[in-house]
Amino acid sequence: MTKHPGDSSEQQEVEEWLVAALSKKLGITLSKKRWPLDEGSWIEIDGYSQYPQVLCEAWAHIGVPKPAQKNKVMTDAFKLLFINRLVEGGTKKILLFADHEAAAHFQGKSWMAQCLKYFDIIIEIIDLPPDLKTQVLKAQQRQYR
Repeated sequence: MTKHPGDSSEQQEVEEWLVAALSKKLGITLSKKRWPLDEGSWIEIDGYSQYPQVLCEAWAHIGVPKPAQKNKVMTDAFKLLFINRLVEGGTKKILLFADHEAAAHFQGKSWMAQCLKYFDIIIEIIDLPPDLKTQVLKAQQRQYR
């Protein structure tokens, strides 16, 4: 069965792998968590630990991000800030990347990097094993329009 060009299931699987790898690195258990909001809506995060309190959003992308992808990462950062308020602060906030090239813009001198630093959002990078990196690259190639 051919996947729809926009299907992101491969990246979602790799993001779960990234969160598990970060859990191991930090010596804690991070798992998906959903918080209810007003009007029946909700917000979900890729990785959460209550003790110690850690929030994590993962991004399985290889290579330099395009402008819309940079915006997606900054939306994830804003989500971290919002949830940090929901859980009453003091939380370690992590943006987790699968590639140094994908993370570079958010670590450099850009306003986005400066914003993340100002709000104490940590950039973590966990290199993917070759098979997962190939999986992400193939998905990105299919998704490219």
